[in-house]
Amino acid sequence: MKVPETMPSPILSNKDYDAASVFTVENMLREAHRQKTIPEGSIPSICILDPDGDLAQHLMESGRATVHPHWACYHTKLYAFEHQTIQFGIVPYAVGASFAVLVAEELFASGCQLLISITSAGQIVLAGQPPYFVLIERALRDEGTSYHYLPPAAFSELRPSLLTRLENAFSDASVRVLCGATWTTDAPFRETTQAIENARAQGILGVEMEASALYAYAQARTKDVICFAHITNQMAQIEGDFEKGLDQGSHDALEVIALTATRWLATGIGHP
Repeated sequence: MKVPETMPSPILSNKDYDAASVFTVENMLREAHRQKTIPEGSIPSICILDPDGDLAQHLMESGRATVHPHWACYHTKLYAFEHQTIQFGIVPYAVGASFAVLVAEELFASGCQLLISITSAGQIVLAGQPPYFVLIERALRDEGTSYHYLPPAAFSELRPSLLTRLENAFSDASVRVLCGATWTTDAPFRETTQAIENARAQGILGVEMEASALYAYAQARTKDVICFAHITNQMAQIEGDFEKGLDQGSHDALEVIALTATRWLATGIGHP
C-alpha cells in the first residue's frame, strides 16, 4: 500500500529538540523507589546492556553476579559483578531501540557514567566468518527513537572523543574487533533483499536493533555510550547459524568489555 504523499509523518512532526520533557526519568525513578521500597543509592559507574541476556545468564549461573539493591526500574533487573577489579552493572533483555534508550536514561540518572552495549547482529558486508565484533562508529537510523532526540539524518555516530579514546584498544585482543557502521532496524523480520543490498552498498557491516537510538541519546544528552555489534549470524540463511562460541560468547564479550572499560578509565572519566 502506498501512503498518500500529503499525509504527514508523525515521527518527524511536532519536535522541539531543545525543549524539556514533561515526563522525566528522575521523577519516574522517585516513584519507583517509593512504590517498590527500594533504598536510594548509586549503581556502578560502568554498566552494560546485554539484549540477548547470555552474558548476564552466564555471570549468574557462575555465581559472579547479584541483583543490585538500588535499581528501581519498573521493567528490568540490574546485576552487579566484578571483572578484572572493575565493578560493573549489567541489564539483560533490553531489546530494541526504545527499550534500550529507556534503560539508558534510567542508568545515567542512577549514577552510570559509561554505558557499553553489546548486541547480536546479522552480517551484511561479508567481513569474515562469524562470530566477531564490530565497534560501531555510526549506525543507520532505521528506527523511531532517535528522531525524538536528534533532527533527521541518515546516521547516528559514536561521540568523536570516545572513538579517539578507543584507538588501538583492541589491537592485542584475542577476539576479532572491527570498526565500522551498522544498520539499526525496528523490524528484524522486514529485512528485505532491497534493504539489505542498500545497506551493503553503504559498506554497513551488520544489522542490529539498538545502536542508532543509543548514539542519538548520547549525543543529545552528552553521555558516554559505546556500542558493539557481535556479528553472530547471517540471518538464518545457513544451517547452524547464531553460534557465539564458548558459553554463548560470554568470555569474548567480557574481553571486549574489559578492554573498553580499562581504556575509558585510563583516559579519564568525564573528559570531553
